[in-house]
Amino acid sequence: MFSKTCEYAIRATIYIASESSDGKRSGIKEIARKIESPEPFTAKILQRLVKANIVRSIKGNGGGFEIDKSQFKHLKLEQIVKAIDGNDLFDRCSLGLHDCSDSQPCPFHHKYKPLRENLKKTLKETTIEELLSTYNSGGTYLKL
Repeated sequence: MFSKTCEYAIRATIYIASESSDGKRSGIKEIARKIESPEPFTAKILQRLVKANIVRSIKGNGGGFEIDKSQFKHLKLEQIVKAIDGNDLFDRCSLGLHDCSDSQPCPFHHKYKPLRENLKKTLKETTIEELLSTYNSGGTYLKL
């Protein structure tokens, strides 16, 4: 469903939020190791997350990546998906057809549309705070 890049971006965001909730900043090497992603790939993902104002990069001694705790309840999963994959997940035909629409549907359009709308709603409503809560309680994990 999500691109591999988006999967890693979500995992990185949750990990950075977890560390930020403890008042810590995370470096690229640590983040890459914790989410089991290659370092150069992680660095590119983090650049995109910084550009989208999802995470903050602090340079210099004691620097690293962080998310302001006040942002946890406002940061939605939808923002991460859009920052990494754009609107394709929300707008694209499931069969990859360019002209697919309600008036000119592909064979799967009417089955897929409700699923896509439900996914869109779920991503729009799910906060980092919610995901972080289950992660910090040990109810979920980030490694493969």
